[in-house]
Amino acid sequence: MSSAPRTRSALDHDIAEIRNDILRMGSLVGDQIANSVRALKDRDLSLAHQVVEADQHINALRYQVESECVRAIATQQPAAKDLRYIVAAIHMASELERIADHASGIASIAIRIGDEPLVKPLIDIPRMQEIASEMIRSALDAFVQMDAEAAKAIVARDQEVDDLYVQVLRELLTFMMQDAKTIAQSTYLLWVAHNLERIADRATNLCERVIFAVTAELGDYKPGPTE
Repeated sequence: MSSAPRTRSALDHDIAEIRNDILRMGSLVGDQIANSVRALKDRDLSLAHQVVEADQHINALRYQVESECVRAIATQQPAAKDLRYIVAAIHMASELERIADHASGIASIAIRIGDEPLVKPLIDIPRMQEIASEMIRSALDAFVQMDAEAAKAIVARDQEVDDLYVQVLRELLTFMMQDAKTIAQSTYLLWVAHNLERIADRATNLCERVIFAVTAELGDYKPGPTE
C-alpha cells in the first residue's frame, strides 16, 4: 500500500531534475547564441573564443540529461504522459546541444573574420538572433507549463527568421556581384545567417516535442510557404 506514493514521489523528483537541467541547458544555450552574434558585431574575439570553449560544457549537459531520462525510465517505469515528457526531454536536450553547435559555428566565423572591417552593418543578423532566442525561451516556457497551444503559436515565428534570411542572402549576393573582394567575408556572413535560420528551425523542433509531450501527437507544425 505504501510503495505507490514512494514511487510517485521518486518519479516526480526525477522529472523535476530533468526539467531543471533542460532549463539550465536552455539558459546556457541562449547565452551562447547571444554572445556569438555579439562577438561578431563587436569584433570581440575573446568572447568568440569563450563561446567555442563553452560548447563542451553544453555537450556534457546533454549527456547528463539523457542519462537522467534513461535512469528514470529504467527505475520508475513511467507510463503515458510521464513517459512522453521524459522522451520529449531527451529529444529537446539533443536539439539544444545542436543549437549550441550552431552558436559555436557563428563564433568560429567571428574568429575567422577577425578584425577585418565588415562589408555591411549588422542589422538583420542580430534581429534573426533576437527572434530565434525568443522562440527558444518561449518553447522552454511552454515545456514547463505543458502548453501545447503556446508551442504551436511559437512555431509561426519561424517565418520571420526565414524572411530575414532571404533578405540577408539577397543583400550579400548583391555585394558579391558588385565587388569580388567582398566574396570571402560575404560568404562567412551567409553562413552566420544560415546558422541562425537553422537555430530557429530547431526551436520549432523543441515546440513539436512539447506538443508531443502534451497531446501524444507527432507532426510538422511549421507552416508551408505562402504565395
